[in-house]
Amino acid sequence: MSESFPITKKNKVRQLKDNAKYDAETVHNILDAGIVAHVAFVQDGEPVVVPMIYGRKGNTIFLHGARKARVIRLLEQTERACLNVTLLDGIVYARSVFNSSMNYRSVTVFGEPSLIEGSADKLAAMRYISEQSMPGRWDEVRDSHESEIKMTGVISLTIDSASAKISSGLPDDEDEDYDIPIWAGVLPVTTNVGEIIDDERLLPDVEASESVRSMQNRTL
Repeated sequence: MSESFPITKKNKVRQLKDNAKYDAETVHNILDAGIVAHVAFVQDGEPVVVPMIYGRKGNTIFLHGARKARVIRLLEQTERACLNVTLLDGIVYARSVFNSSMNYRSVTVFGEPSLIEGSADKLAAMRYISEQSMPGRWDEVRDSHESEIKMTGVISLTIDSASAKISSGLPDDEDEDYDIPIWAGVLPVTTNVGEIIDDERLLPDVEASESVRSMQNRTL
C-alpha cells in the first residue's frame, strides 16, 4: 500500500473533496508525467509564481536555473515554497456554464527549499531534471564544463506535504437539463510532440539518436 501524506489545514482539498488523493503514488505519478512546475514563494511580503523545469527522485523535487537568477536566490533564502503541476486532459461541455468544467490531474506540494552545493551532488540532481523532459539524452551529450556547473543553480525541495486532485469523466448536469437539446460532452486535450527539426550546423551523416527519435509524435 502506498504511503499517504497527512491531511492538514495546509494540503486539505476543500472543493470537490471526492476528487482528492493524498497517497504518494498518485502524487509521484502526476509529477512524473509533467514537464513544467509553477513554484510559489513570498518576496518582500508579496506572492511570486515562477515556471520552472524540474525532476524527481523519491520524495525530493529538483529545480534548476541560472545561479544568479532571482528565483534561485530567493528559493535559497526562503524557508517554505509551494509547487504545483497541472495536466489538462479535457474541456467538459455541460448543458450549462455552471456545470461546465475541465478534466485534469493536479498536484500541489509544500516543502523547504535548499541550494545544492558541490559539483557531484549538483550534477546528480541536474541529471534527474534532464531525464524528466529528455529521457536518455544525458548519456549522449558531452560532459558539463566546470564553469557551466558553477553557473547553474539547483534547488532541492523535499515534499513535506502534498495533495493531488483528479477530475475526469462526462458532464454532470442538473436532472432537468438533460431534456435541453444542447450538445454536451468532452473535448480531449493532449500535448503532442511533433517531428524533429535538424540543426543547420549538423556534421555530415549525423542523425538523431534513438532516444530523440522515440520522442517524436508522442502524446505527453
